[in-house]
Amino acid sequence: MPSDSKLSNSDVEQLLKDPSPESREKAATKIAQQFSNVNLSDSERKIAEDIFRLMAQDAEIRVRKALSINLQASSDIPHDVALMFSKDVDEVAIPILEHTDILTDEELISIIQSSGSAKQVAIATRDDVSEEMSDALVETKNIDVVASLTANENAEISEKSLEKAVEYVGDSERVQQALINRDALPITVIEKLVSNISETLGQELLKKHDLPDHIAKELVTQSRERATVLLAIGANLEEVKSLVDQLFENGRLTPSIILRAICSGDMTFFEVAMAKRAKLPLKNVINLIYDKGQNGLRRLLEHSNFPEHNFVTIKAAIHAMEDLADSEERGPEQFSRRVMELVLTSYGDLGVEFNDDDLEYLIKKLDEISFVPDS
Repeated sequence: MPSDSKLSNSDVEQLLKDPSPESREKAATKIAQQFSNVNLSDSERKIAEDIFRLMAQDAEIRVRKALSINLQASSDIPHDVALMFSKDVDEVAIPILEHTDILTDEELISIIQSSGSAKQVAIATRDDVSEEMSDALVETKNIDVVASLTANENAEISEKSLEKAVEYVGDSERVQQALINRDALPITVIEKLVSNISETLGQELLKKHDLPDHIAKELVTQSRERATVLLAIGANLEEVKSLVDQLFENGRLTPSIILRAICSGDMTFFEVAMAKRAKLPLKNVINLIYDKGQNGLRRLLEHSNFPEHNFVTIKAAIHAMEDLADSEERGPEQFSRRVMELVLTSYGDLGVEFNDDDLEYLIKKLDEISFVPDS
């Protein structure tokens, strides 16, 4: 390193000779740049660090800001200096909060919980946002913060935090757009988004997450229950359990959505939903559903506060699925279409009278399924 570039006590002496804010700012920039870009000896590094600690307490914001900007990407910045800057005014703190990897998750979470939105947004844009940090950011319930976080593809965000984001600020189009643009969304989050997004954003959601056309139709027309049932078809058991839990917690695990599920051939959703409503273990509920007599299912419906008049529909759907268990028509569209045909036939054979809403739903569903091309 050239001799005139080396850090020494003369740097401190120069500051004492000319203590103007301009001089201090220039000195701070020079020393910080040397610290970040030049190989220093141990003694030179110690001198630089002592200068940083001194300047970090400078009364002039411009001096502290010059240090912060020029040290933001340095992995060698002393931890105590980085922490001091992170607690400074926004224009000093933000460069450090956006880029330094010196601060711990615990320290950053503490800053999130004790600072204003500018610092929170800075943390939300970092390349290394952990799930714990994301949860703290979502808990701010601030649109700017949550939008910045969800737009950050490098941020690790748990399913629960994504659900909270929709719950807290999901009516914000900025948050909706950021969520839609993420690479992957759990079905529980998509379900929460359905009731909030506009038709335009609904189309983007479908395109981004490659949802089938028959789900697209329901989403863009805001037919929430039908869309939710369609989302659940093909999901694994854990995903279905999460979706059912969410619906139950928000008062949306209604008899109608459960009826729609079984009439669409989704037995997994039906079993898990009935277990949730009945507050019984899933294994016990399955035994009751497939009881060879009718008492098990009747008792389950009663225990779940399910309308008695739905018993015949559910029983017919169960029989239909049992009949088709070994059929070659195992594609979801063909299977669902056959289930619906047998449900309607069962009602007719049994002389059961539909109310207008039930009949309208079943006929409409059958009509929609008939337009799905065979695979």
